[in-house]
Amino acid sequence: MNIIWYFTGILALGLGAIGVILPVMPTVPFLLVAAWAFARSSPRLRQRILDHATYGPYVRAWQERGAIGRTAKLWAVAAMSTGVAMAIWIGLPLWLVAMQITICAAVGLYVVTRPET
Repeated sequence: MNIIWYFTGILALGLGAIGVILPVMPTVPFLLVAAWAFARSSPRLRQRILDHATYGPYVRAWQERGAIGRTAKLWAVAAMSTGVAMAIWIGLPLWLVAMQITICAAVGLYVVTRPET
């Protein structure tokens, strides 16, 4: 199992690195997954994520208090709203848009009710 956790961490870390470059892809959620997987396989790599100058505080805030920064909350809700608007604009079936709205509303509610950093 150790090797599975390790490669899960490497994959999530790679996706997080892509998120640094591409503005449409989030970074911190992938780093959260990487830190979680490395906690089970490589404590040294987990610590490197936690000690990172830019992203470490966000990962620590989530792990310690389940906290999400206000800016991240705003970006998350804006991205979900944009996704729903695009689905309507391109004319996806109504049932699919309704499902997307329901899921985004539930996720958005979860995100905005988390404590702030």
